[in-house]
Amino acid sequence: MTASEAGRSLIKAILGPRLTVLARCVTRGLPVPRWGNLRRVEPFSKTFGFDRGKPVDRYYMDKFLDANRALITGRVLEVQLPSYTKRFGEGVTESHTVDINPGFQATYTCDLADGSSIPSDYYDCFLAPNTLQHILDLHPALRTMLRAVRPGGTVLASAAMLLPLIPEGGDYWRLTPEGWRIVLGVEWPHCEITVQGNGNCLSAAAAMYGLSHEELKAAELDTYDPRYPVLITIRCRKPVAA
Repeated sequence: MTASEAGRSLIKAILGPRLTVLARCVTRGLPVPRWGNLRRVEPFSKTFGFDRGKPVDRYYMDKFLDANRALITGRVLEVQLPSYTKRFGEGVTESHTVDINPGFQATYTCDLADGSSIPSDYYDCFLAPNTLQHILDLHPALRTMLRAVRPGGTVLASAAMLLPLIPEGGDYWRLTPEGWRIVLGVEWPHCEITVQGNGNCLSAAAAMYGLSHEELKAAELDTYDPRYPVLITIRCRKPVAA
C-alpha cells in the first residue's frame, strides 16, 4: 500500500462510511440527497395511495386504456367488475365479467386457469387490468384469455412491477417487460403482442411510498426510464383465422 492509499484509508476510518460518501459527493460534484420526510421505513399510505387520491399505476393504466378505446368494443369480457369497460368502452354490445370470487357475482365465476365455462372465439376484447400477477397458474390462464377472444380480437392487460405487494392474497409474478414478452410469446404464438413498461425512478419511488399520482406532475409521470417500470401494459391481437 502506498503512502497516499494509506492516507485515504485513515481518513475513511476517521470519517466513517456516511461522512465518507458525503465527502466523496462534495469533492466530485455529485448531488447530495435531501431526504426531508422521505427518510422513513413506513409508506405515506398503506393502501397504495387510494386514501390520498389515485395510485400512481392508475395513471399509466388509464392512459393505456384511453389510447386503446377503439379496441374496447363489441363483446367485452373484463376481470372482476366492468368498471373499465364502462369508462373506456365504445360501441359495447355485450359486457360480461369473470372472477374466481363468487362475491363479485360475475358472469363467469371460475378460475381463469380452467375457464371451461367461458365460450371460445366469442369476445372482441378481453380486459385484464392488474390481474396477471395474481394468477397462480399463469400459463393455462393465458391460454384461456386468448381462447375467449375471437380471431382479430384483442386482449388488453397490465401487470405490476415496481409496486407494493398486496397485503393479503396471492401476488406471484413480477416480470420485467422482456420477461412478459418471453412468456406471452410462448402462450400467445402468432399474435401481435406489444409489451410496454411505464415509469421512472421518481414515479417508482412515489408508488412505493404510497403517494398518489396527483402529487406528481404529468411531465414527471410521462418520463420513461426502462430501468424503473412501475406498470407493464400488454396489448395482444389474436390472428385472423385463415
